[in-house]
Amino acid sequence: MKESALMQPQASETDTDQPCVVLLVDDQEMVAEGIRRMVEDEPGIELHYCQDPRNAIQMATELKVTTILQDLVMPEIDGIMLVRFYRANPVTQDIPVIVLSSKEDPSIKSDAFSCGANDYLVKLPDKIELVARVRAHSRSYLLQKERDAAYHALREIQRQLEESNTQLEESNRELQRLSSLDGLTGIANRRQFDKMLDKEWQRALRNCTGLALVMIDIDYFKLYNDTHGHQLGDDCLKVVARELDHVVHRPSDLVARYGGEEFAVILPDTDEEGALQVAEKMQQVIHDLNIEHEASKVSDRITLSIGIATASPRGGLPDDLLKQADAALYEAKSQGRNRIVVKSDIPVAG
Repeated sequence: MKESALMQPQASETDTDQPCVVLLVDDQEMVAEGIRRMVEDEPGIELHYCQDPRNAIQMATELKVTTILQDLVMPEIDGIMLVRFYRANPVTQDIPVIVLSSKEDPSIKSDAFSCGANDYLVKLPDKIELVARVRAHSRSYLLQKERDAAYHALREIQRQLEESNTQLEESNRELQRLSSLDGLTGIANRRQFDKMLDKEWQRALRNCTGLALVMIDIDYFKLYNDTHGHQLGDDCLKVVARELDHVVHRPSDLVARYGGEEFAVILPDTDEEGALQVAEKMQQVIHDLNIEHEASKVSDRITLSIGIATASPRGGLPDDLLKQADAALYEAKSQGRNRIVVKSDIPVAG
């Protein structure tokens, strides 16, 4: 029998989807011929022969064998050493190995199994026993490969699902973030302002702390739009919004576009003095921008009218604070604009 001679499986109703691909590693051709005759009529078994043990791992890899029949005593490399080599190689480490020995010696069997052999037969074995063990080991190996492939496929699907879920969560977070921002200025929008005002009002109620609300209006902004056009008007709103937002630094503070040229600032745990300092700084930074506004009736540059309301809620609704801040802003505009009016410690329902 020539080395690597292929014995094609015969067609049979008992053929499996995948044949048993067997590699016999033995230096004795007579043994190889005996094994060949045992399996030549067996459907679904392909037998390959390797006489030189130095070629065994390469042949096992290339042929994708499902079982190795390994002679125990061989020149140059003994069978026990070769079993160790199989187990050390990532490609062949799981392939079942049936050791063939001329001796029924328990100590030899023990050595073979301790080195990684799956089975032990005294040669030449009985045909029925040899075929049964080859089929059993091959079937077990192929089933394990299928399970491994299914597991890895499942893990890949799981990884892709997790990746998709992560991307979906990120998209949802980004969508939620964008839904809370004003499309023109990039600061919080009216919807986010209403949500945060209610949240901070409830927190002030629980903690018995103060809450300040600052309402801001760009003076004579309609005249600015009429004079410079809506594009420059939008640019002005963007710059003002950015500078107002830079004034506050605490995570709980919120600067929002309330509508049109109006802005609102929520300042949790802040009294009249603290809110006035923030408002004065906002007026100053907008003044320092030196944005020309020749159509204004109070200055030759952009200015702000600001209304402040503060409260220590003991009941009531956040609308109470909002109404007072609106009233303060109205007074600031009525008194000539470009000024700050404060209404502090507004009465709320107990």
